[in-house]
Amino acid sequence: MGSRVIRVTVGVLVLFAILLAAPAQDLRPPPVQYVPPKGYVCYRATTPVKIDGRLDKPVWQAAPWSDSFVDIEGDAKPRPRFRTRVKMLWDDNYFYIGAELEEPHVWATLTEHDSVIFNDNDFEVFIDPNGDNHEYYEFEINALNTGWDLLLPRPYKDGGRAVNSWEIPGLKTGVHVDGTLNDSRDTDRGSTVEIAFPWKVLGELAERPSPPHDGDQWRVNFSRVEWQVSVSDGKYRKLPGKREDNWVWSPQGVVDMHRPETWGYVQFSTAKMGEASFQPDPAGPAKHLLHRIYYAQRHYHAAHGSFAKSLQKLRLEPGGNECLTAPPKIETTENGFEATVETAPRGKAKERWHIRQDSKIWMK
Repeated sequence: MGSRVIRVTVGVLVLFAILLAAPAQDLRPPPVQYVPPKGYVCYRATTPVKIDGRLDKPVWQAAPWSDSFVDIEGDAKPRPRFRTRVKMLWDDNYFYIGAELEEPHVWATLTEHDSVIFNDNDFEVFIDPNGDNHEYYEFEINALNTGWDLLLPRPYKDGGRAVNSWEIPGLKTGVHVDGTLNDSRDTDRGSTVEIAFPWKVLGELAERPSPPHDGDQWRVNFSRVEWQVSVSDGKYRKLPGKREDNWVWSPQGVVDMHRPETWGYVQFSTAKMGEASFQPDPAGPAKHLLHRIYYAQRHYHAAHGSFAKSLQKLRLEPGGNECLTAPPKIETTENGFEATVETAPRGKAKERWHIRQDSKIWMK
Protein backbone atom coordinates (compact mmCIF):
# COMPACT_ATOMS: atom_id res chain seq x y z
CA MET A 1 0.00 0.00 0.00
CA GLY A 2 2.98 2.34 -0.46
CA SER A 3 2.87 5.69 -2.19
CA ARG A 4 5.30 7.70 -4.27
CA VAL A 5 6.58 11.16 -3.60
CA ILE A 6 6.16 13.41 -6.61
CA ARG A 7 9.02 15.81 -7.23
CA VAL A 8 8.03 18.95 -9.09
CA THR A 9 11.00 21.07 -10.12
CA VAL A 10 9.28 23.89 -11.98
CA GLY A 11 7.75 26.76 -9.99
CA VAL A 12 5.91 26.66 -6.68
CA LEU A 13 3.58 23.79 -5.85
CA VAL A 14 0.02 25.09 -6.11
CA LEU A 15 -2.65 22.75 -4.79
CA PHE A 16 -6.30 23.34 -5.63
CA ALA A 17 -9.37 21.29 -6.44
CA ILE A 18 -10.97 21.75 -9.86
CA LEU A 19 -14.28 20.07 -10.47
CA LEU A 20 -14.42 19.25 -14.18
CA ALA A 21 -18.08 19.59 -15.04
CA ALA A 22 -19.20 17.38 -12.14
CA PRO A 23 -18.88 16.92 -8.40
CA ALA A 24 -15.70 15.00 -7.65
CA GLN A 25 -17.64 12.72 -5.28
CA ASP A 26 -19.90 11.25 -7.97
CA LEU A 27 -19.30 7.65 -6.92
CA ARG A 28 -21.79 5.82 -9.09
CA PRO A 29 -20.34 2.32 -9.53
CA PRO A 30 -19.44 0.83 -12.89
CA PRO A 31 -21.77 -1.74 -14.47
CA VAL A 32 -21.46 -5.38 -13.47
CA GLN A 33 -20.43 -6.51 -16.94
CA TYR A 34 -17.11 -5.32 -18.30
CA VAL A 35 -17.27 -3.12 -21.39
CA PRO A 36 -13.79 -2.67 -22.90
CA PRO A 37 -12.69 0.96 -23.34
CA LYS A 38 -11.81 2.24 -26.81
CA GLY A 39 -8.57 1.14 -28.44
CA TYR A 40 -6.34 2.75 -31.08
CA VAL A 41 -3.15 1.66 -32.87
CA CYS A 42 -0.71 4.58 -33.00
CA TYR A 43 1.85 4.18 -35.79
CA ARG A 44 5.26 5.79 -36.14
CA ALA A 45 5.33 8.97 -38.20
CA THR A 46 7.07 8.41 -41.53
CA THR A 47 8.41 11.98 -41.66
CA PRO A 48 8.88 14.79 -39.13
CA VAL A 49 5.60 16.49 -38.17
CA LYS A 50 5.48 20.27 -38.51
CA ILE A 51 3.08 21.56 -35.87
CA ASP A 52 0.87 24.29 -37.32
CA GLY A 53 -2.63 23.04 -36.54
CA ARG A 54 -3.30 21.66 -40.01
CA LEU A 55 -4.01 17.97 -40.59
CA ASP A 56 -3.85 18.06 -44.40
CA LYS A 57 -0.12 17.22 -44.40
CA PRO A 58 0.87 13.90 -46.03
CA VAL A 59 2.22 12.53 -42.73
CA TRP A 60 -1.30 12.62 -41.29
CA GLN A 61 -3.18 11.35 -44.33
CA ALA A 62 -2.55 7.63 -43.80
CA ALA A 63 -3.09 7.70 -40.02
CA PRO A 64 -6.50 6.28 -39.07
CA TRP A 65 -9.21 8.37 -37.45
CA SER A 66 -10.57 7.36 -34.09
CA ASP A 67 -14.23 6.68 -33.59
CA SER A 68 -16.29 9.84 -33.33
CA PHE A 69 -16.69 11.17 -29.79
CA VAL A 70 -19.76 10.35 -27.72
CA ASP A 71 -21.31 11.92 -24.64
CA ILE A 72 -19.22 11.44 -21.51
CA GLU A 73 -22.02 9.30 -20.01
CA GLY A 74 -22.13 7.08 -23.07
CA ASP A 75 -25.37 5.68 -24.45
CA ALA A 76 -27.36 7.22 -21.59
CA LYS A 77 -27.20 10.57 -23.41
CA PRO A 78 -27.88 11.74 -26.99
CA ARG A 79 -25.10 11.76 -29.55
CA PRO A 80 -23.10 15.00 -29.76
CA ARG A 81 -24.37 17.77 -32.01
CA PHE A 82 -21.00 18.12 -33.78
CA ARG A 83 -18.43 15.53 -34.77
CA THR A 84 -15.10 15.26 -32.98
CA ARG A 85 -12.38 12.74 -33.81
CA VAL A 86 -8.63 12.32 -33.41
CA LYS A 87 -5.55 10.81 -35.02
CA MET A 88 -2.28 9.87 -33.32
CA LEU A 89 1.33 9.34 -34.38
CA TRP A 90 4.68 9.00 -32.62
CA ASP A 91 8.42 9.09 -33.19
CA ASP A 92 11.54 9.05 -31.04
CA ASN A 93 10.87 12.52 -29.67
CA TYR A 94 7.12 13.17 -29.54
CA PHE A 95 3.65 11.74 -29.09
CA TYR A 96 1.55 13.54 -31.71
CA ILE A 97 -2.18 14.17 -31.50
CA GLY A 98 -4.35 15.67 -34.20
CA ALA A 99 -7.98 16.54 -33.55
CA GLU A 100 -10.81 17.65 -35.82
CA LEU A 101 -13.68 19.59 -34.21
CA GLU A 102 -16.76 20.42 -36.27
CA GLU A 103 -18.12 23.77 -35.10
CA PRO A 104 -20.40 26.27 -36.88
CA HIS A 105 -19.23 29.12 -34.65
CA VAL A 106 -15.62 29.00 -33.49
CA TRP A 107 -14.96 31.33 -30.57
CA ALA A 108 -12.52 31.70 -27.71
CA THR A 109 -11.67 34.36 -25.13
CA LEU A 110 -8.80 33.15 -22.94
CA THR A 111 -5.27 34.20 -23.88
CA GLU A 112 -3.27 33.65 -20.67
CA HIS A 113 -1.41 30.37 -20.25
CA ASP A 114 -2.81 28.16 -17.47
CA SER A 115 -6.18 29.89 -17.51
CA VAL A 116 -9.14 27.63 -16.72
CA ILE A 117 -9.48 26.75 -20.37
CA PHE A 118 -12.73 24.79 -20.12
CA ASN A 119 -14.51 28.11 -19.47
CA ASP A 120 -14.17 28.36 -23.26
CA ASN A 121 -14.97 25.60 -25.70
CA ASP A 122 -11.87 23.42 -25.59
CA PHE A 123 -10.10 20.17 -26.49
CA GLU A 124 -8.54 18.14 -23.67
CA VAL A 125 -6.00 15.31 -23.44
CA PHE A 126 -5.54 12.92 -20.48
CA ILE A 127 -2.56 10.54 -20.26
CA ASP A 128 -1.87 7.86 -17.62
CA PRO A 129 1.27 6.11 -18.93
CA ASN A 130 1.28 3.04 -16.68
CA GLY A 131 -2.48 2.79 -16.11
CA ASP A 132 -2.34 2.83 -12.29
CA ASN A 133 -4.91 5.67 -11.93
CA HIS A 134 -2.27 7.87 -10.26
CA GLU A 135 0.24 10.45 -11.52
CA TYR A 136 -1.43 11.35 -14.78
CA TYR A 137 -1.31 14.33 -17.10
CA GLU A 138 -3.99 16.69 -18.37
CA PHE A 139 -3.73 19.30 -21.12
CA GLU A 140 -6.43 21.67 -22.37
CA ILE A 141 -6.36 24.01 -25.38
CA ASN A 142 -8.81 26.49 -26.92
CA ALA A 143 -9.18 27.94 -30.42
CA LEU A 144 -6.76 30.76 -29.59
CA ASN A 145 -4.03 28.14 -29.01
CA THR A 146 -4.01 28.94 -25.29
CA GLY A 147 -3.00 25.95 -23.19
CA TRP A 148 -3.30 24.68 -19.63
CA ASP A 149 -1.12 21.81 -18.41
CA LEU A 150 -1.79 19.96 -15.16
CA LEU A 151 -0.37 17.06 -13.20
CA LEU A 152 -2.73 14.99 -11.03
CA PRO A 153 -1.08 12.90 -8.27
CA ARG A 154 -4.37 11.01 -7.97
CA PRO A 155 -8.02 11.57 -8.98
CA TYR A 156 -9.98 14.34 -7.25
CA LYS A 157 -12.39 11.82 -5.73
CA ASP A 158 -9.40 10.27 -3.92
CA GLY A 159 -8.17 13.54 -2.47
CA GLY A 160 -6.03 14.53 -5.45
CA ARG A 161 -5.21 18.18 -6.04
CA ALA A 162 -3.96 19.52 -9.35
CA VAL A 163 -0.33 20.62 -9.60
CA ASN A 164 -0.89 23.76 -11.64
CA SER A 165 2.79 24.73 -11.66
CA TRP A 166 3.68 21.60 -13.66
CA GLU A 167 4.80 22.55 -17.16
CA ILE A 168 5.70 20.71 -20.37
CA PRO A 169 9.02 22.08 -21.69
CA GLY A 170 9.26 21.49 -25.44
CA LEU A 171 5.50 21.16 -25.95
CA LYS A 172 4.35 22.17 -29.44
CA THR A 173 0.76 23.12 -30.26
CA GLY A 174 -1.10 24.62 -33.20
CA VAL A 175 -4.72 25.44 -34.04
CA HIS A 176 -6.16 26.03 -37.51
CA VAL A 177 -9.63 27.55 -37.83
CA ASP A 178 -11.61 26.65 -40.94
CA GLY A 179 -13.65 29.84 -40.91
CA THR A 180 -13.31 33.04 -38.93
CA LEU A 181 -12.55 33.08 -35.23
CA ASN A 182 -14.89 35.14 -33.02
CA ASP A 183 -16.97 36.37 -35.96
CA SER A 184 -20.68 35.62 -35.59
CA ARG A 185 -21.59 36.94 -39.05
CA ASP A 186 -20.68 33.72 -40.86
CA THR A 187 -20.83 29.96 -40.39
CA ASP A 188 -17.56 28.14 -39.78
CA ARG A 189 -16.65 24.55 -40.56
CA GLY A 190 -14.67 24.07 -37.36
CA SER A 191 -11.06 23.80 -36.30
CA THR A 192 -8.17 21.34 -36.19
CA VAL A 193 -5.62 20.98 -33.39
CA GLU A 194 -2.10 19.56 -33.39
CA ILE A 195 -0.17 18.72 -30.23
CA ALA A 196 3.34 17.28 -29.85
CA PHE A 197 4.04 15.98 -26.33
CA PRO A 198 7.78 15.41 -25.68
CA TRP A 199 8.54 11.90 -24.45
CA LYS A 200 11.20 13.39 -22.19
CA VAL A 201 8.49 15.05 -20.10
CA LEU A 202 5.88 12.31 -20.34
CA GLY A 203 8.48 9.80 -19.24
CA GLU A 204 9.24 11.55 -15.93
CA LEU A 205 6.50 9.67 -14.08
CA ALA A 206 5.76 6.94 -16.60
CA GLU A 207 7.66 4.11 -14.86
CA ARG A 208 7.99 2.53 -18.29
CA PRO A 209 9.92 3.12 -21.53
CA SER A 210 9.44 6.56 -23.09
CA PRO A 211 9.28 6.54 -26.05
CA PRO A 212 7.34 3.26 -25.84
CA HIS A 213 8.38 -0.07 -27.26
CA ASP A 214 6.46 -1.72 -30.07
CA GLY A 215 3.18 -3.04 -28.68
CA ASP A 216 3.25 -0.99 -25.45
CA GLN A 217 -0.13 0.43 -24.41
CA TRP A 218 -0.77 3.68 -22.54
CA ARG A 219 -4.09 4.82 -21.08
CA VAL A 220 -5.27 7.95 -22.89
CA ASN A 221 -8.53 9.82 -23.28
CA PHE A 222 -9.79 12.97 -24.96
CA SER A 223 -12.56 15.35 -24.05
CA ARG A 224 -14.27 18.25 -25.77
CA VAL A 225 -16.11 20.87 -23.74
CA GLU A 226 -18.86 22.62 -25.74
CA TRP A 227 -20.99 25.49 -24.44
CA GLN A 228 -24.34 26.47 -25.92
CA VAL A 229 -24.25 30.14 -26.95
CA SER A 230 -26.37 32.89 -28.39
CA VAL A 231 -25.29 35.98 -30.33
CA SER A 232 -25.88 39.41 -28.81
CA ASP A 233 -24.42 42.62 -30.24
CA GLY A 234 -22.22 40.50 -32.48
CA LYS A 235 -20.70 38.62 -29.55
CA TYR A 236 -21.07 35.03 -28.37
CA ARG A 237 -22.67 34.63 -24.96
CA LYS A 238 -23.24 31.42 -23.05
CA LEU A 239 -26.89 30.51 -22.55
CA PRO A 240 -27.76 31.15 -18.89
CA GLY A 241 -28.62 28.07 -16.86
CA LYS A 242 -27.11 25.69 -19.43
CA ARG A 243 -24.26 23.42 -18.41
CA GLU A 244 -21.52 22.59 -20.84
CA ASP A 245 -21.60 19.44 -22.95
CA ASN A 246 -18.78 16.94 -22.42
CA TRP A 247 -17.94 14.79 -25.44
CA VAL A 248 -15.24 12.14 -25.18
CA TRP A 249 -13.49 9.37 -27.10
CA SER A 250 -13.90 6.62 -24.49
CA PRO A 251 -16.99 7.24 -22.30
CA GLN A 252 -16.72 7.52 -18.52
CA GLY A 253 -20.27 6.56 -17.58
CA VAL A 254 -20.49 9.62 -15.32
CA VAL A 255 -19.74 13.31 -15.80
CA ASP A 256 -16.22 13.07 -14.44
CA MET A 257 -13.15 12.79 -16.66
CA HIS A 258 -11.06 11.73 -13.68
CA ARG A 259 -11.83 8.01 -13.80
CA PRO A 260 -8.65 6.83 -15.55
CA GLU A 261 -9.83 3.22 -15.46
CA THR A 262 -12.31 4.05 -18.23
CA TRP A 263 -9.84 5.81 -20.53
CA GLY A 264 -8.93 4.27 -23.85
CA TYR A 265 -5.86 2.21 -24.72
CA VAL A 266 -3.33 3.59 -27.21
CA GLN A 267 -1.12 0.82 -28.61
CA PHE A 268 2.16 2.07 -30.09
CA SER A 269 3.34 0.23 -33.17
CA THR A 270 6.42 0.12 -35.40
CA ALA A 271 4.56 -1.82 -38.09
CA LYS A 272 3.70 -0.34 -41.46
CA MET A 273 0.63 1.85 -41.39
CA GLY A 274 -2.51 -0.27 -41.19
CA GLU A 275 -0.76 -3.61 -40.61
CA ALA A 276 -1.02 -3.91 -36.81
CA SER A 277 -4.04 -5.14 -34.89
CA PHE A 278 -5.14 -3.68 -31.59
CA GLN A 279 -4.83 -6.19 -28.73
CA PRO A 280 -7.44 -5.76 -25.97
CA ASP A 281 -6.13 -5.84 -22.40
CA PRO A 282 -6.51 -9.48 -21.29
CA ALA A 283 -6.59 -8.38 -17.63
CA GLY A 284 -9.31 -5.80 -18.31
CA PRO A 285 -12.18 -7.86 -16.79
CA ALA A 286 -10.19 -8.61 -13.61
CA LYS A 287 -9.24 -4.95 -13.19
CA HIS A 288 -12.89 -4.01 -13.74
CA LEU A 289 -13.86 -6.29 -10.84
CA LEU A 290 -11.31 -4.56 -8.63
CA HIS A 291 -12.84 -1.20 -9.48
CA ARG A 292 -16.29 -2.54 -8.63
CA ILE A 293 -14.85 -3.52 -5.23
CA TYR A 294 -13.29 -0.06 -4.85
CA TYR A 295 -16.58 1.78 -5.44
CA ALA A 296 -18.51 -0.65 -3.24
CA GLN A 297 -15.98 -0.06 -0.46
CA ARG A 298 -16.40 3.70 -0.78
CA HIS A 299 -20.15 3.35 -0.29
CA TYR A 300 -19.73 0.82 2.51
CA HIS A 301 -17.30 3.08 4.36
CA ALA A 302 -19.65 6.06 4.02
CA ALA A 303 -22.43 3.99 5.61
CA HIS A 304 -20.48 2.10 8.29
CA GLY A 305 -17.32 4.08 8.97
CA SER A 306 -15.11 1.08 8.12
CA PHE A 307 -14.19 -1.06 5.13
CA ALA A 308 -15.78 -4.43 4.44
CA LYS A 309 -13.67 -7.57 4.85
CA SER A 310 -15.46 -9.67 2.21
CA LEU A 311 -17.40 -9.54 -1.04
CA GLN A 312 -20.39 -10.87 0.85
CA LYS A 313 -20.52 -7.79 3.04
CA LEU A 314 -20.22 -5.66 -0.09
CA ARG A 315 -22.97 -7.71 -1.74
CA LEU A 316 -20.77 -8.23 -4.79
CA GLU A 317 -20.38 -11.18 -7.10
CA PRO A 318 -17.82 -11.50 -9.91
CA GLY A 319 -19.26 -10.83 -13.34
CA GLY A 320 -18.19 -14.23 -14.67
CA ASN A 321 -15.62 -13.21 -17.30
CA GLU A 322 -12.62 -12.35 -15.12
CA CYS A 323 -10.76 -15.68 -15.55
CA LEU A 324 -10.15 -15.81 -11.80
CA THR A 325 -8.00 -18.63 -10.43
CA ALA A 326 -9.05 -17.98 -6.82
CA PRO A 327 -11.71 -15.97 -4.99
CA PRO A 328 -10.88 -12.27 -4.51
CA LYS A 329 -9.20 -11.36 -1.23
CA ILE A 330 -9.72 -8.23 0.85
CA GLU A 331 -7.41 -7.03 3.61
CA THR A 332 -8.42 -4.05 5.73
CA THR A 333 -6.88 -1.66 8.23
CA GLU A 334 -8.43 1.11 10.25
CA ASN A 335 -7.87 3.57 7.42
CA GLY A 336 -7.69 1.54 4.26
CA PHE A 337 -8.08 -1.68 2.34
CA GLU A 338 -6.33 -3.70 -0.34
CA ALA A 339 -8.26 -6.03 -2.64
CA THR A 340 -6.47 -8.69 -4.69
CA VAL A 341 -7.56 -10.88 -7.59
CA GLU A 342 -5.57 -13.65 -9.23
CA THR A 343 -6.26 -14.22 -12.89
CA ALA A 344 -4.87 -16.24 -15.79
CA PRO A 345 -6.44 -14.60 -18.84
CA ARG A 346 -6.53 -16.65 -22.05
CA GLY A 347 -4.25 -19.30 -20.65
CA LYS A 348 -1.43 -16.88 -19.81
CA ALA A 349 0.64 -17.03 -16.67
CA LYS A 350 -1.09 -16.08 -13.45
CA GLU A 351 -1.22 -12.39 -12.57
CA ARG A 352 -2.06 -10.83 -9.23
CA TRP A 353 -3.76 -7.45 -9.46
CA HIS A 354 -4.36 -5.16 -6.48
CA ILE A 355 -6.37 -2.03 -5.72
CA ARG A 356 -6.47 0.08 -2.57
CA GLN A 357 -8.65 2.74 -0.98
CA ASP A 358 -7.31 5.62 -3.11
CA SER A 359 -8.03 3.71 -6.37
CA LYS A 360 -4.36 2.98 -7.17
CA ILE A 361 -4.20 -0.30 -9.10
CA TRP A 362 -1.11 -2.37 -9.81
CA MET A 363 0.20 -5.85 -10.57
CA LYS A 364 2.89 -7.74 -8.67
